[in-house]
Amino acid sequence: MERKATIKRTTTETSITLLLDLDGTGETSCATGVGFLDHMLDHLGKHSLSDLTVQAEGDLHVDDHHTVEDVAICIGEALDQALGEKAGIRRFGSAKVPMDEALADVTLDLCGRAAVVWHVHFGGPTIGTFDTQLIEEFMRRLASVARMNLHVSVAYGSNDHHIAEAIFKAFARALRQAKSIDPDRTSSVPSTKGCL
Repeated sequence: MERKATIKRTTTETSITLLLDLDGTGETSCATGVGFLDHMLDHLGKHSLSDLTVQAEGDLHVDDHHTVEDVAICIGEALDQALGEKAGIRRFGSAKVPMDEALADVTLDLCGRAAVVWHVHFGGPTIGTFDTQLIEEFMRRLASVARMNLHVSVAYGSNDHHIAEAIFKAFARALRQAKSIDPDRTSSVPSTKGCL
């Protein structure tokens, strides 16, 4: 069964087309108009072994917020759609990833319920021209729409770029683990309720 999704979202603020293949090889092609976001999306695809294509046009003359938020919504929708009934998946994923002096810890549960715990501190308001607040916004929107529990913490780090990159890589590694098929479970849903 193919675990793929195509999402098209058009509002007065953004126009986005997104393709996700959960069983890909980590190939990405991301053009959102927000360079730092494209860089993070490349990490997301590469380290989760998911093929990801994103084409987005947004009201960047206002700021990056709407584009970042709406791309997160589209990824969340694609994840939820591609996972289907979630039969056979491992469901839980956890990863610690260092990026030079920074260490990020991400744990997630593809449980069908949205919850986010965020313990991250950035030293400055921007990374280049990218608003660091948008990293939390991205993760919260994605988790909400994908209906996952998401816990993110950064124990330490002094370079904001390194902190952000460690978060996205750790999220990707945790997602790779959670979406993977458990050979001991075959086609059963990993829940005592029988559904997620």
